[in-house]
Amino acid sequence: MSGRHPAFDVIIAGCGPTGAMLAAELRLHDVRVLVLERETEPVSFVRIVGLHIRSLELLAMRGLLDRILPHGRRRPAAGFFAAIAKPAPTGLDSAYAYLLGIPQPVIVRLLEDHAIERGAQVRRGCAVVGVEQDEEGVTVELADGERLRARYLVGCDGGRSTVRKLLGVGFPGEPTRRQTLMGEMEAGVPAEEIAARVAEIRETPHAFWMRPFGSGVYSVVVPAAGVSDRAEPPTLDDFRQRLRAVAGTDFGVHSPRWMSRFGDATRLAERYRVGRVLLAGDAAHIHPPIGGQGLNLGVQDAFNLGWKLAAQVRGWAPETLLDTYQAERHPVAADVLDNTRAQTVLLSDESGARALRRLFAELMDVDEVNRHLIEKIAGTSIRYDLGGGPDLLGSRLRDVDVRQGRLYGLLHRGRGLLLDRTERLTVGGWSDRVDHLADPTAALDVPGVLVRPDGHVAWIGDDQRDLDDHLSRWFGEPTH
Repeated sequence: MSGRHPAFDVIIAGCGPTGAMLAAELRLHDVRVLVLERETEPVSFVRIVGLHIRSLELLAMRGLLDRILPHGRRRPAAGFFAAIAKPAPTGLDSAYAYLLGIPQPVIVRLLEDHAIERGAQVRRGCAVVGVEQDEEGVTVELADGERLRARYLVGCDGGRSTVRKLLGVGFPGEPTRRQTLMGEMEAGVPAEEIAARVAEIRETPHAFWMRPFGSGVYSVVVPAAGVSDRAEPPTLDDFRQRLRAVAGTDFGVHSPRWMSRFGDATRLAERYRVGRVLLAGDAAHIHPPIGGQGLNLGVQDAFNLGWKLAAQVRGWAPETLLDTYQAERHPVAADVLDNTRAQTVLLSDESGARALRRLFAELMDVDEVNRHLIEKIAGTSIRYDLGGGPDLLGSRLRDVDVRQGRLYGLLHRGRGLLLDRTERLTVGGWSDRVDHLADPTAALDVPGVLVRPDGHVAWIGDDQRDLDDHLSRWFGEPTH
């Protein structure tokens, strides 16, 4: 559909995890959403990705986790940072303190199905080639010449984002200097032999591992011989040669399920918003997959942006609300890029890096250090700068016990929530956007908290006038 008047409220370019999650979040608020995906078919290779603690919490907030859990395998929340083998730290403050390994095509399909069930439209084989915007909306041109109109456009179209390039947004950072081969394949030698050899090599600084996935299948990661075109997939012979070079044997690998290469390019978009066009996921940031943070970072972008963009579309957003998306998420991405840079150094084979890795391994024997690094990668230590106040302000609220069961069960609709232990507070004229639970038994040590739709704490206290000010700050003017 073409023309000057928007046929959609939001067009999303890219139907990966970020785009699909964003579409579902927008549909919670009856936003008309069209998702355009360049590829005609979903990805077919069975790469295993990991959902970290914060992503699991967000999925639980929307009632999605129970649907996803049967498709994954739980692993301890340990060994993420630079693949330094340490046990899970004690006292991780979450009801979901584990890693969920899940095939990438499965999580993409589940999230896309969820968006479609919510009412999002998804069109495949649609490549965006042009973007024009004015005061009223955005015109998107497709490769076949079709022009579509929406009030907003979000580029979730990956590290080589067409939308970002069309906007002219800078993408500074470091290019690929070294590459790593990654794949899943079967091995032709006994598991005990592989485990023993892997244990020996893990004492060296090589970015190498072979992790079993059952039925003789292994996840294999090994340094590449050099840098080549990322679009060119490696061959099984490439894996065999590099395994022999690093491990002294190719372990008889055969029957690959999928094979790819990744580089250590690290880049962050200068801006996440240009007028009515925004960027999320890999379109806004890329980094090596060390620690498995990329998919999680994108999904968390979607949760932060979804309710804010919906508020803008629905007409109740405070003037600066949409700008808080970049203000909050850009620093988070910068921190992820820094920790992957640090992990890349720790995986280097240079003598200084080897010494540094030994030092980190010692430091991580201290439980507080180990927990700090795991929480950084797991996303549970994120605290948005909402001004001065207690540490809980701007942080995510854990899934505490409440009178009606668990807190996250009250957030399925993507609305704000006032959790009131005083039983004296009210959401008044914001009741169409914010729910209210008066519960003196709630497992909190503060009198009242205002929780945003993304699960972060926007206010703490017991004063109604102060609460009203914060309700206006985040949820606009009251309706009565």
